[in-house]
Amino acid sequence: MQDLLRRYGLGLTTIICLLVFFWLVILVIVPNITLFESSFRPYLPVTEVGGPKDVYSFDNYLKVFGGEVEVSPFGITFMIPVHVMTFFLTIWYSVVVTALCFLIAYPMAYYMAKIANPRSVPTLLLLIFVPLWVSEVLRAFAWWIILAFKGPLNSLLLALGIIEDPIRWITDYDAVVIGLIYTYVLFMLFPVYNAVSSLDTNQIEAAEDLGASWWKIHWRIVLPHAKPGIASGSVMVFMLSAGSLLVPSILGSTTSQWFTQTINQWFNDALDWNTASAYAFLLLFLCTVFVAIAMRAFRVKLSDIAK
Repeated sequence: MQDLLRRYGLGLTTIICLLVFFWLVILVIVPNITLFESSFRPYLPVTEVGGPKDVYSFDNYLKVFGGEVEVSPFGITFMIPVHVMTFFLTIWYSVVVTALCFLIAYPMAYYMAKIANPRSVPTLLLLIFVPLWVSEVLRAFAWWIILAFKGPLNSLLLALGIIEDPIRWITDYDAVVIGLIYTYVLFMLFPVYNAVSSLDTNQIEAAEDLGASWWKIHWRIVLPHAKPGIASGSVMVFMLSAGSLLVPSILGSTTSQWFTQTINQWFNDALDWNTASAYAFLLLFLCTVFVAIAMRAFRVKLSDIAK
């Protein structure tokens, strides 16, 4: 606080603190408290709200276990609640999106940080930023056109003789994963790029002089140094993917269902905002727990991500 006062003065410091307070309390804390409180109340007609039936219970949360679907992994058939299945599939494909984003972003980040001419890096960053100038809705629709059965991608592959028959790209979760990667890969790229940029190039050159192979240099020098950036990018990509609604709604198929689509159905189709609040809080809470477990498994602290 003293540093802020000394640098910006009392007036500007007060404005900054008020904006931070407004952001945290009004836009984050209060909505989540309201969400949490509503999730325990039943869905009732307006005339019965506040009456004897308006009591707190776990009924809205227990609805996630209603309705079952048959699954057969590894030849073993068993029944699982359909919404639980949707949630686990959402988490699984969000992890897949996060891993693929890292595989795409890491070579690009290393190239820009350690190989590319420093004078060309601003141009590269500008070109990478271009997709963010277009709204997420338009980007998702663009991929829907590209991946269509008679779209440009199949036409190109047929013209090149790579495939003989058109491929149905928009099936299961394939198109959703592609759309999420394209939408959120930059949230992985920039934290990794910032982390790799801070690595002393002399360490890499010393390892090369000592005869270390390229994969050992990355495994033992670059990746450990970039771990906070990787963790920060992974958390952002995972949480954004799990909470995405537009991309799964536009690029999803008849055999795919994202958990946010289930929440949206409770909100807009059933008009049951209380159950929707319970599902939304479950998604927020369980994703946060999953991220915390992953951070502990990879020995990454929240302070490392904040840096």
